[in-house]
Amino acid sequence: MEYGFPLGLLPKGAIGYSLNKDNDEFTVYFQGVCSFDIEAYMLKLYNLKGVTVKILLLWLNIVKVYRQGNDFYFSVGITSTDFDIENFLESPQCGCSFDCKPLPLNSDVSVSSI
Repeated sequence: MEYGFPLGLLPKGAIGYSLNKDNDEFTVYFQGVCSFDIEAYMLKLYNLKGVTVKILLLWLNIVKVYRQGNDFYFSVGITSTDFDIENFLESPQCGCSFDCKPLPLNSDVSVSSI
């Protein structure tokens, strides 16, 4: 992926992204809400405006993401946490993260996008 970010930073379900180099604003485009779990955190991407993370009972906006060496830092303003780049080698999928079950072939299951 461009800009030094790994492919797994974007979940499956994203339909595009852009980076404004003038203000470092990173925008990801979806057809609705995308939520998934990573480790002990539940993330929700919505309204083409931001990423929120649920910590305990509160939803907080992630205000900054940056890479330093092999670590990615996610800041919510008052605190931040880091994850090794190895956590982003595979993309989570909207709605089911890494635990998605493949649909059986020739079944009567209908699928709609989020």
